Amino acid sequence: MSNTTNSARQRITGLLDEKSFMEIGALVTARNTDFDLSQSETPSDGVITGYGLIDGNLVYVYSQDASVLKGTIGEMHSKKIAAVYDMAVKMGAPVIGLIDCAGMRLQESVDALNGFGEIYAKQVMASGVVPQISAVFGSCGGGLTVIPALSDFVFIEKEQGRMFVNSPNALPGNNISKCDTADAAYQSENNGCIDGVGTEAEILTQIRELICMLPGNNAGGGREEECTDDLNRICENLENGAEDARLVLTHIADDNLFLETKTDYARNMVTGFLRLNGMTIGAVANSSAVFDENGEKTETFDKGLTARGCNKAAEFIQFCDAFDIPVLSLTAVEGFAASTCSEKNLAKAMARMTAAFATATVPKVNIIIGNAYGSASVMMNSKSIGADLVYAWEGSKVGMMDAAMAAKIMYEDKGAEVIDQKAKEYEELQSSVLTAARRGLVDLIISPADTRKYAVAAFEMLYTKGVGEPTKKHAAK
Repeated sequence: MSNTTNSARQRITGLLDEKSFMEIGALVTARNTDFDLSQSETPSDGVITGYGLIDGNLVYVYSQDASVLKGTIGEMHSKKIAAVYDMAVKMGAPVIGLIDCAGMRLQESVDALNGFGEIYAKQVMASGVVPQISAVFGSCGGGLTVIPALSDFVFIEKEQGRMFVNSPNALPGNNISKCDTADAAYQSENNGCIDGVGTEAEILTQIRELICMLPGNNAGGGREEECTDDLNRICENLENGAEDARLVLTHIADDNLFLETKTDYARNMVTGFLRLNGMTIGAVANSSAVFDENGEKTETFDKGLTARGCNKAAEFIQFCDAFDIPVLSLTAVEGFAASTCSEKNLAKAMARMTAAFATATVPKVNIIIGNAYGSASVMMNSKSIGADLVYAWEGSKVGMMDAAMAAKIMYEDKGAEVIDQKAKEYEELQSSVLTAARRGLVDLIISPADTRKYAVAAFEMLYTKGVGEPTKKHAAK
């Protein structure tokens, strides 16, 4: 057995609980004999399939073996993956694909093409039924990139992982030395599919952590674990980290564990999972900065919605809604990104995010942690588009725009003294969070230190949320 074959099996061993893997289809080989294929050894037809446990949770897995015809997909290879999907859907368990593949098996031509289509169809059928996770450890190019793109979560190995529709040298005006568009860093920052980058061991650990956060299927009613953290724990000085939503979410989470998704993509919009009183919650948050472990600001972003950020949020909200995972949003937004590129894509992306929030039927809680200005703030899970509860930190602002800017627009022909006076009036009448609360748009103004306590209580209250008209025969009287 070659080292590559060992890698395919070792990945499964590293992923699953010890001695839990049960292989399916171990004796399958290629049927095609064209172009001297009969002279090639094709053990398991280049893909190891089966099931096992992750922290006691049933999962189905396939791992491509690059030592067998470079892991290319042919007729029987694809049928094995399709069979894994069929079983996973029947049993209500996640599917994990470990990808290392040179693409389509040329010797099998139309059979290989049909195999690609069969895998795509199974993935689409399973979407919203069971979670799908892919990890790219080697090559993943051309039509094969649709497989991770159809998955819910994707990871890529930082050194050997290669993901590309067209190779870098095939792009006009480019070459691999100029811009390696296939490498992990480029793909994680630009393609919108990648949730994490790391070594093989790091990726397998991240997948295990993710599986332990997610329900096995869409019929389980979310996921809950025992909570040993103090439900009323005070989060001191939380307002100091308000610019970086990752910090806020980490501090309010059970045991300070926040699992971020799409970490390198659209970093001004944060998505990920945390637990509150043991319940898995999906988080969507605006972020204008990143702080390192020493509290130093390492990145800053404009406080406006971007097309990438909105699309990232919309896709995440739809996943949460499909799997009965409640959604928590942290709002701190002051408008829209202003650039020629944004104008091409932003309106559609904003509409997609707004629709995702508005149509989600899971419990939805919004906490305003900074300035919430203009229609951008309305799109961020506001009361008007369906949030069940909206809280706001003391000192936050809710309104059309910054008061000084509003005064300049309304009184552009007046002097500085008048504009300053009107700005103060606007601040008090239209930008104060108290004004929004008096109109029922904010349910409660809270201290930042109490954020965990109120978030836990909100989702506890919303636990039995139902939608639509209540079922009954007739009125009681």
